Amino acid sequence: MLFRARETARQKAPVHPEPSQVTLRLTTGEVAVTLKRNARARRYTLRVRAATRDVVLTMPERGSLREALDFARRHVGWIEVRLARLPEVVAFVEGAVIPVRGVPHRIVHRPEARGTVWTGGEEEPVLHVAGNVAHVPRRVADFLKREARRDLVEASHRHARALGVSISRVTLRDTASRWGSCSANGALSYSWRLILAPAFVLDYLAAHEVAHRREMNHGPRFWALVDRLFPERHAAERWLKKHGAELHRYGTGE
Repeated sequence: MLFRARETARQKAPVHPEPSQVTLRLTTGEVAVTLKRNARARRYTLRVRAATRDVVLTMPERGSLREALDFARRHVGWIEVRLARLPEVVAFVEGAVIPVRGVPHRIVHRPEARGTVWTGGEEEPVLHVAGNVAHVPRRVADFLKREARRDLVEASHRHARALGVSISRVTLRDTASRWGSCSANGALSYSWRLILAPAFVLDYLAAHEVAHRREMNHGPRFWALVDRLFPERHAAERWLKKHGAELHRYGTGE
């Protein structure tokens, strides 16, 4: 009976859950560190994410939190160097230059004008933004998302017709790790930031996701479908590999 009582007491002892994120102090400030356990990991590893401008610390399944944090602290210099290499954030404010379908546009505030956002410009492409200056970031973000939805819906349905498949809906998100996805029921999801890339890159991502309506994998038959829908896929993939991370620098936090 005594043994059982002690076991019960031990089982009821409070268990403190392991944090999923910690803050690491740098010489230049602080940075969020996301903790992830991986059963296949054999050592501690660090990765700086350009999209979220934070750090991921991967731990072996049996690794200790204390060892992981010590590992991160020993590599503060490495983290700082990589964070410093990230492109500067460009907010949606007066005078900022942002790409729309790959073409740089300067944001110009037009407080006296009616409407919301429209394109124009004679000497250089311009995004005109009407209304109160405090509303400029939100109005620019809303404009880009509307344009992204229009282009992605059109491209998705065009490729679906070419492939003889159906899609149930198209949604937009601000994802950090993937540009698009396709569910088993035909729902497509994309990053709205694709509107910042050249039009052919957006078109490729639409073809890629629509092809999953036939092949929910990345095997040879899937890529044959993508090439049928979008023969220039290698050029689009090269562009994303080289410039994709930079799309996350615009309007961060808007």
